[in-house]
Amino acid sequence: MNIILLGPPGAGKGTQARHLVETRNMVQLSTGDMLREAKDSGTEMGKKVAEVMARGELVTDEIVIGLIREKLQGDAGGGFIFDGFPRTLTQATALNDLMKEEGKSLDAVIELRVRDEALVARIAGRSTCGACGEVYHDETKPQPADGKCSNCGASDFKRRADDNEESLRTRLMEYYKKTSPLLGYYYAHDLLKRVDGLADIKVVQASLAAILDG
Repeated sequence: MNIILLGPPGAGKGTQARHLVETRNMVQLSTGDMLREAKDSGTEMGKKVAEVMARGELVTDEIVIGLIREKLQGDAGGGFIFDGFPRTLTQATALNDLMKEEGKSLDAVIELRVRDEALVARIAGRSTCGACGEVYHDETKPQPADGKCSNCGASDFKRRADDNEESLRTRLMEYYKKTSPLLGYYYAHDLLKRVDGLADIKVVQASLAAILDG
């Protein structure tokens, strides 16, 4: 199964993607992770990425598609999860063309739907383990009293400077502006599925499993 996970910041895409990687041997293709990996790889594509980032410029769609192509030609495991890409209709079209070239197809585009007010409450107070990415929250899942991550034992916790109400509402507006056309695009292609992203983590996992197994 090859899927795209859509959802605003804090909707739980990363958490659900990690679960699918662990339980279904899927390969997560996160744009940010791929760029960081490429920058440090020393390959020709990696050198391009490093040069662009060193100049403080945005990496082009062409480069991102090139990185995805490399991944698609590797071990597919249980399928691919596209996380953070595409963000625009141009990128969606480019991804569709690439998948065809590689003899693959998208099976579902899953939107993790949320209510803005609930999402603001979820994000404010959020922190993550700098080593493994485990997510914590001041109210719902506080950092362990011993100062060590319950998942990996590291003690390097990070809190994003923009995880506050004002910044989040700005990020949400940008997300909706860019993603609305994508939702229509994939709905028209009969690929769009919707899941309540604010449900309990296990409920979301079960909803995703029902889509993948269906």
